[in-house]
Amino acid sequence: MSKRNYPSAFLHPFSHIPTLEEQGPVIVDRGEGVYIYDDRGRKYLEGNSGLWNVVLGFDNKRLIETAQRAYARLPAYHAFFGRVGQSALDLSERIVKLAPMEANRVFYANSGSEANDTVVKLLWFLAEAEGKPHRRLLLSRRNAYHGMTVMTASLTGKDYVKSASGLPLKEVRHLTCPHHWREAQAGESEKDFSARLALELEQTIRNTGADHIAGFFAEPVMGAGGVIPPPEGYFQAIQPVLGKYGIPLIADEVICGFGRTGEFWGSLTYGIKPDMVVASKVITAGFFPMGAIILSPEMTERIEKACAKYEELPTGFTTGAHPVGCAIAMTALDEILEGGAFANVKAVTPAFQKHLRAMADHPIVGEARGVGLMGALEMVADRKTKEPFAGSLDVSERVARQALKNGLICRPLGQSIVLAPPFIITEKEIAELFGILRRTLDEVHAGIARKAA
Repeated sequence: MSKRNYPSAFLHPFSHIPTLEEQGPVIVDRGEGVYIYDDRGRKYLEGNSGLWNVVLGFDNKRLIETAQRAYARLPAYHAFFGRVGQSALDLSERIVKLAPMEANRVFYANSGSEANDTVVKLLWFLAEAEGKPHRRLLLSRRNAYHGMTVMTASLTGKDYVKSASGLPLKEVRHLTCPHHWREAQAGESEKDFSARLALELEQTIRNTGADHIAGFFAEPVMGAGGVIPPPEGYFQAIQPVLGKYGIPLIADEVICGFGRTGEFWGSLTYGIKPDMVVASKVITAGFFPMGAIILSPEMTERIEKACAKYEELPTGFTTGAHPVGCAIAMTALDEILEGGAFANVKAVTPAFQKHLRAMADHPIVGEARGVGLMGALEMVADRKTKEPFAGSLDVSERVARQALKNGLICRPLGQSIVLAPPFIITEKEIAELFGILRRTLDEVHAGIARKAA
């Protein structure tokens, strides 16, 4: 960390201002495997794969070589007016075959935010074309994360969305967060909790009017909400309700997709049959900005019919389906599927989850939760009552800050610490990660105790 470089001309997104003012930023100089190095040569185990995305390591030679070849052949182009690079066609054919449902089209954006935003635009486009312009309402869940455009920030069910005047937009309704440990009633089983949330969904639809609802957005596992896996039977309870009223289910697989949950899609892990899938992050292993929307044949048919009025699909992005990005994505999929990365996720997940669950015995940990190669520890002041720490203590930020000093990068989210290491991590590196984290929790706990005394 280098305070000499703060303040600077750079405006930091989603960064804890007091920490920046006290310590300055970590200036990342290079990466190697699951580690990054700062400008002073300090080494950090990257416990969050950057932002969930650098799953093949920070120096993957195949990805680098692919990018070099692709830039030499066709360094840039667009996909407007019926033109497209071959790599985009190849990638689309591959993604359609890999999709968690029957699929036949892929549309490209530059991020998960843009992809989710485009889904909303497509849903409203369909509503207008099908003579139902009043079908504009969108259902999401509290604590969800779907992006940071004006529209997707509104779908995001976090309090900081309200920091922008007028958000969330009036078209969005947020339902109960499916977090059994925090939201269930006394004695309520996971299945009963799921049934209650399905009832809440149906009541919301009836009270609002199904003809006014354009779609339901859901992450298979709520990632930036704090790695919250759904309770038992959740998607099995809500999908029949959505089907009954003809409301499309959009699976936001930006974090879960391409292997993070231990299956290739979170939708496969939890038995979800989506109408659309939104993907990003892992699709290029973080080596290029890309978002993708995967469409079922039914949704494709409806969109193509709607295009008749305009003789085109009236949306797109200059660098969507970028030829270099698509080439990188093809190699990333090769590395995940044939190169052993996905197999490694399956191999090391038991060790990761065992270490994670073992952290539940720590005095300041209320819940240890996760699936596949992702997990979270939720800190509490009282383990019996689940009482959170006072916000003024910034406990999760303290943990992240102390972990950084100890050589580990983990992410603070609310009262939780989140972990999502690269797919290539070894069991030895997993043991190193949790060893640093336990020492960090001990140090933070001791500091809080001293302050209380």
